[in-house]
Amino acid sequence: MKQYAIGVDLGGTNIKAGLVDADHHIVDSVSCKTNLPRPREEVEQAIAGLCEELCRRAGLSISEDISSVGIGTPGSVNSESGIVEFNANFNYRDWHLVEAMEALLPCHVYIENDANAAAYGEYIAGAARGARYAVAITLGTGIGGGVIIDGKIFSGFNSAGAELGHTVIEKGGRPCNCGRRGCWERYASARALTEDTRAAMRRNPDNMMWQSVGGDLERVNAKTAFDAMRAGDALGAQLVEDYIDYVACGLTNVINIFQPEIICIGGGVSKEGESLLERIRTIVDREDYARDSVRRTKIVVAQLRNDAGTIGAAGLAAQHDA
Repeated sequence: MKQYAIGVDLGGTNIKAGLVDADHHIVDSVSCKTNLPRPREEVEQAIAGLCEELCRRAGLSISEDISSVGIGTPGSVNSESGIVEFNANFNYRDWHLVEAMEALLPCHVYIENDANAAAYGEYIAGAARGARYAVAITLGTGIGGGVIIDGKIFSGFNSAGAELGHTVIEKGGRPCNCGRRGCWERYASARALTEDTRAAMRRNPDNMMWQSVGGDLERVNAKTAFDAMRAGDALGAQLVEDYIDYVACGLTNVINIFQPEIICIGGGVSKEGESLLERIRTIVDREDYARDSVRRTKIVVAQLRNDAGTIGAAGLAAQHDA
């Protein structure tokens, strides 16, 4: 019986591949720059090269020792047909990724949206392990979402489901790249907090946050306001309070729709831990439709961090075997 699978996390900046054992542990990993823009054939060759390098380093044969290769990629991903219908980050349309990769690698290849793959990673090996219904939210440049229903990745009839960051929390609000206004990710992503912090600093040129970044707005990130709050700064505290309100608003919507057993929060902002989650839980406990139920959704920090996508991708074969 083959003991290993390979999971590939295909990002706009880096491509990461991990050799994953039967217990969902990453044995070894390699990566390379994505180097966009470039032809899809070159990206396919880069993925195949990483898989081959992993096997060389471990003394394994892809055909004999690797059960499958799974790839988590941004975009609208049809996991049944093996086609990435559109990847905005790469500007690829109708990308027959499975067909191309199986021509390069002597094993089965499976693909899934990267946020879904990360959610599945948390489900099989992370904070959502043991739950039948789970949601993973990543607070990053945007807001990534993945939904697990009865152990299966939910992606809708057209493979475009679970775009939770593009639910509107303020009608007519901030313009979003998706074409709508007021999307959750325009208020609750790490990038949104960074933008709000910079705007607040411009309005308050004497605020202590200017000193913390050496007067350089380019050094402002999502941690800046949290650090200022901990230092007793009123502006930083207000920024954090507003941000948490936005996060909790969207999470309450997610809970009211799916009522999952658990929501895992990932992304850089999740490193704030309980200083973030305790306040979020207070708001959600007050607003969740099922607030009087004895069974409530748990909100926790994701465990796998940057490995979630790799581990989830490596486990994708089970989604097709079920």
